[in-house]
Amino acid sequence: VYGDPEVHPQTEDYRGCVNPIGIRACYDEGKRAAETLMFDYLRKHSVDVRVVRIFNTYGPRMHPYDGRVVSNFIRQAVQGEPITIYGDGSQTRSFCYCDDLLDAMMAMMNGPEDFHGPVNIGNPGEFTIRELGELVVDIAGGGSELVEARPLPADDPLQRKPDISLARRKLGWEPKISLREGLERTIAWFKSADMSQYRPPTPNY
Repeated sequence: VYGDPEVHPQTEDYRGCVNPIGIRACYDEGKRAAETLMFDYLRKHSVDVRVVRIFNTYGPRMHPYDGRVVSNFIRQAVQGEPITIYGDGSQTRSFCYCDDLLDAMMAMMNGPEDFHGPVNIGNPGEFTIRELGELVVDIAGGGSELVEARPLPADDPLQRKPDISLARRKLGWEPKISLREGLERTIAWFKSADMSQYRPPTPNY
């Protein structure tokens, strides 16, 4: 919902910076519309909604061709291919391990009855995409090179980092798994998986 934020880190009261007609608009605006509908149902019909704002999440069993940066980098490293970076890799992201995300969502569902959110769920550790690539190569081995393959897509956020103060206060939650530990677990799964069972998506052009 935050788009390409002008406030860093992002708190829940920040309304975001979204280009409504940009190539990413359906992604950002879709989330904003969903939150609007949920809170309308809360106000009108007293539906007990709980809204979480999930930042980049990764872990074992993610689809190798889902198009996300973590799965792309790990798949390429495990297969001995170059690691393809969009832009110069200086853009930042915060990566939350799947177990931490699930703990947070359970805490939200079992949390105070009068707390409906929204609440940021993510790991506040901030890394450049280049740092992520270097860490993946270090853990996976094989010596894949980082290659600046494509320009950064339009409206792609330059920085993303959640402020999780509200989650700490309301849910008593914060992530426990470091990026290195989470990547070690995820890379181990990728190495054990039968990649022939997965295929890239069919192009729609």
